Order: sequence, then structure tokens, then C-alpha cells
Amino acid sequence: MKTKSLLLKLAKYFPKRIAKKHHDHVGLMIGPLKEQTNRILLCLDFDAEILDEAIKLKPDLIITHHPFFYGSKRKILKYDELKKYITDKLIENGIPLVSMHTNFDEGVGGMNDALVSKLGLKDVYTPEFDNMMRIGNLENEMSVDEFAKYAKEALNVDYALLVKAGKDIIKKVGIIGGGGSRSFRIAKKEGADIYISGDAPHYVRRDVIAEKFNYLDVPHEVERVFMERMHDIIKKIDPSVECIILDHEKMPIVIK
Repeated sequence: MKTKSLLLKLAKYFPKRIAKKHHDHVGLMIGPLKEQTNRILLCLDFDAEILDEAIKLKPDLIITHHPFFYGSKRKILKYDELKKYITDKLIENGIPLVSMHTNFDEGVGGMNDALVSKLGLKDVYTPEFDNMMRIGNLENEMSVDEFAKYAKEALNVDYALLVKAGKDIIKKVGIIGGGGSRSFRIAKKEGADIYISGDAPHYVRRDVIAEKFNYLDVPHEVERVFMERMHDIIKKIDPSVECIILDHEKMPIVIK
């Protein structure tokens, strides 16, 4: 398939204009693009751990969720020797890299829609004041402890941290994958019984407790769902394109 045609079709799902402009970087990270793309490598992050394997797979394009460059590309390549090495190796081997981050998180059918699907939520909607958040209802209500265990399994993570300060029974759930802990007040305002996100600092947990709410902190690796969802979308666009998923993410070891 023509590469530009593929990326234009993906942009209809996840346009760059909805990315968080002030702190996010999406689109072509390393180029140039090839005219044709027949094999795509999908990963959550691209780093030195999978560089050699990626080169051996000879993809026509790498698509990641997390941007390869955060901040000024020129400065990163000047001061980060490892990023410079990886960039040079990909260019040397003719492998371009594209990232779809917050535009994928917010876009219809993207990250947060995939997560609510994993949870089996019904009547899902996007609240007015946060286009990234999804809110929906469980088919059957659960106790907060039951729900925490259910969500951990449904989202396929090794652990979850429950801040238990709100309602005892869970029916309505809000979620943002990744690091959206600070948005808990929007979920509470929408009448959610619990909010799920990740990377919550201490002060956010204290605020949740002070406001008598429930919060379930899940590891950022919950965003692995990006790879399977992107695989399905690309196959829908062109079934002949080969998609290889490379999942090298390792969750922290929980010491009890």
C-alpha cells in the first residue's frame, strides 16, 4: 500500500490536530517515508532494547504509541547519544518511524475506547470537559474491592493500587489510560463511582481521599492495547499489510 495513503487513512481516525499541542509530538519522528508499506512493526515504545530485532525484521514502517522524541528533536540528537545512535541506525537501514500518542488516546476507536471495551462498559460517553476520558456503566454493579480485582484482570496488568475512599458499590466508571490521574475530579463530577488511570503522585492520592472518592491506579503499560487495536485498524484499511507486534514492555516487580 502507498505509505502516504495509509497514513492519511489513519489520520482520519486519529488526526494530528487533536493531539495535545503544547507537550505532545506526533507524526513522523524518523524518516524519510518509503513510497510503499507492506510490513509494519507496532510497539508501545521504541528503544535500544529492540533495535537489533527491528532491523532484522526489515519493516517498511515502525508505528509507536509513545513519541520517540519528546521536546526539541535537534537538542535531543545533540545531547542524547543513545537516541542519536538509534536514529542513525534506522536511517541507515531505511526504516521510518511514526508515533501516534494523544491523538490515538482521544480519537474514536483508539486507546480509551479500547480500554472501556476491555472493561465491558455500557452506555459509554466522552465528558464535555475532557475529550480523552471515557465514562460508562458496568453491566452488573460490584463492591469496590471486587471491581478492583476485576479491572486488574480485564486490563491485563500485574498489579493495581486502590485508593478506597468513596462509595462501596461500583456501577459507573471513568477511565483514561496512561497518566491521567489529575483528571479524577471530572469523573467525580460526572457521577462516576471510581476513576481509573495511572502515574498518580502522592498529592493526587491525598486529594482523592480528601474528596471521598475511589481511584484505581494501574501501570502505564495498560496502554499495550495500542498494538492490538492499531493492528486491527490497519488490517481493516488494507488486509494485505503485514503487521508485526513487538511487545517488550516489562512491568515493575512488586515487592510485598
